[in-house]
Amino acid sequence: QVQLVESGGGLVQPGGSLRLSCAASGFTMEDYAIGWFRQAPGKEREGVSCISASGGQTHYAGSVKGRFTISRDNAQNTVDLQMDSLKPEDTAVYYCAADYGQYCSSDAASDYDYWGQGTQVTVSS
Repeated sequence: QVQLVESGGGLVQPGGSLRLSCAASGFTMEDYAIGWFRQAPGKEREGVSCISASGGQTHYAGSVKGRFTISRDNAQNTVDLQMDSLKPEDTAVYYCAADYGQYCSSDAASDYDYWGQGTQVTVSS
């Protein structure tokens, strides 16, 4: 059974940090690029970051570049998203997703094969 399970969300003050984790099971994660997406109320789901299957390639949306860092551990089947200098506009449900292939080739949600259930991140004072 394919599963992606996110954890690490919560409430944090502006300027604070959170570390999200995505745990994969039921498929060979090292064959997939992994992306993080987010969806705020009333908005479309948007790509935040992606990491290639080997971890050698990373991509960030302009709104998070320099503040978020994606990493993966294929031995542990996990992908993390370190989020620093958080802003209220980062508030959203964050999802991890798997795209079959070695590289981050798309930031379109429809191109991803497997999805987690999401974790809420709220940035507020």
